[in-house]
Amino acid sequence: MYALRPATPADYDAIAAVLDDWWGRPIQGALPRLFLDHFHRTSLVAEGPSGEPAGFLIGLLSPSLPDEAYIHFVGVSPGARQSGLARTMYERFFELARADGRRVVKAITAPVNGASIAFHRRMGFEVSEPTPGYNGPGTSLVTFSRPL
Repeated sequence: MYALRPATPADYDAIAAVLDDWWGRPIQGALPRLFLDHFHRTSLVAEGPSGEPAGFLIGLLSPSLPDEAYIHFVGVSPGARQSGLARTMYERFFELARADGRRVVKAITAPVNGASIAFHRRMGFEVSEPTPGYNGPGTSLVTFSRPL
């Protein structure tokens, strides 16, 4: 139903155009263009039957921690939710990370993002308690870690 392919830098504009709508609030600032310019080889785009964006996963293989991979941002269009698309994108990223010798995948989210926390638990991630000051004063984030 959805075509999954590696991302390209040219995908940025289409992804940026749907971010705020998919989240229902301003979120585009959390995904600067540099992620698709520099990490498109390890990121994925899912397209619907008419070529419209259905989802994306922005992931990277840590250049500093050779055993780790990191999922920075994942989005699924409202019409594609509950279809298994997010799981499919995660599994494809896990394959990519394993093929590069990575042994763990990490991610983060805000403590208020209950849907993300529940999804990561279902995907086998260990979920932390909120970490105060994770990104500086006034920020608390939940961390996820999953062995491969």
